Amino acid sequence: MADFFQNGVITTLQKLGERPLEDIEVELEDFGKRHRMVLLLPALYSEFETPAMHKIIKELKSVKYLYKIILGLDMATKEQFEEVKELMSVLPCKVDVLWNDGPRIKELYAELTAEGFPGLNTPGKGRNVWTMIGYGLTDNDAYAFALHDCDIVNYNREIPARLFYPIIHHALDFEFNKGFYSRVTNKLHGRATRLLYTPLINSLTKVFGSNRYLDYMESFRYSLSGEFSFIRTLGRGIGISPTWGLEVSTLSEVYKNTSNKRICQTEIMESYEHKHQELGDQSSGGGIYKMANDIAKTLFRVLAQEGVVFSESSFKTLLATYFQESRFEISKYNALSKLNGLEYNREKEIKAVEAFQDAIKAAAEEFYEDPMGIPSLSPWITVRSVMPDFSDKFALYVEKDNE
Repeated sequence: MADFFQNGVITTLQKLGERPLEDIEVELEDFGKRHRMVLLLPALYSEFETPAMHKIIKELKSVKYLYKIILGLDMATKEQFEEVKELMSVLPCKVDVLWNDGPRIKELYAELTAEGFPGLNTPGKGRNVWTMIGYGLTDNDAYAFALHDCDIVNYNREIPARLFYPIIHHALDFEFNKGFYSRVTNKLHGRATRLLYTPLINSLTKVFGSNRYLDYMESFRYSLSGEFSFIRTLGRGIGISPTWGLEVSTLSEVYKNTSNKRICQTEIMESYEHKHQELGDQSSGGGIYKMANDIAKTLFRVLAQEGVVFSESSFKTLLATYFQESRFEISKYNALSKLNGLEYNREKEIKAVEAFQDAIKAAAEEFYEDPMGIPSLSPWITVRSVMPDFSDKFALYVEKDNE
């Protein structure tokens, strides 16, 4: 039976049947005459040295409905920036490359920091995404934005089409769309979602009781995916986390700024493959361990803002509950793997869960000491209210860089 089941508090748009991608793109071309679409691509220069990025460029050559592409480029010299501009120039729409390491954008970061805006001295995906959104909003003709990562090994142009369609269709009323997909090859991937996020959400619900926020966060099939889209009016009012908690904090910001009825999730491809992070551990402080720590702190912080009261004893109960919930998840995925003839290493799964336990414990201690944590990058509507002329200067500087 086709998977059309709707659960949770948001709308789920599964891929049913075999509707030709070309049909969707024809509709998007028509919709784009009225509502212009901008694709945001956060990238490191090193990703242009991989086959994945070149496949993305090849696929985007066939996309005709895009108004503009904004590529946020990190870790690039002047020569590398010029090289990337040349590589992107083959695409059929206008492409603006944001050279985040260049003197002009660094000057803008310094101005914002001098005005008291936090987090701009730390490069990373969060700052890159925030910068692209801010630049995108300088163009009043830009209506809808979609974002995906640049390390997708099996990329195809179905991804942007399915991200844009629900928020651009004239007969639909969605403001935000989250992409989801399967993460399976000869084994199950997505450890952070399967073994950290899901059992942690279940544990928080058991310990602190169900609430609207947890019901919402539990509704997403792939909360940690890097692919989402939104309309202009929503994008200007959301803050962006500079930490590994970017995806969770973005969903949390959307929760605060619009109705669940205007949020959907869409199956954007059947199977997704990208580069895999190392697990990491408490001693190294990196890898998925670091992601788990930031995700947990983000969840704790938002729940506290929703009125949930944490204590040392409640955190201890949470850890014990997570231990039980995570082991139950392992048993589920062991059974799923056996049925489908997939490789499954229970020992590695347990090792991952133990690393996540350490991450949650450390996150609880850090949250207890500093419940405010690392502040998000400010919504662009706030920047504009403090610095009314900033957008014009931003647009001018990017135009000069792209001459």
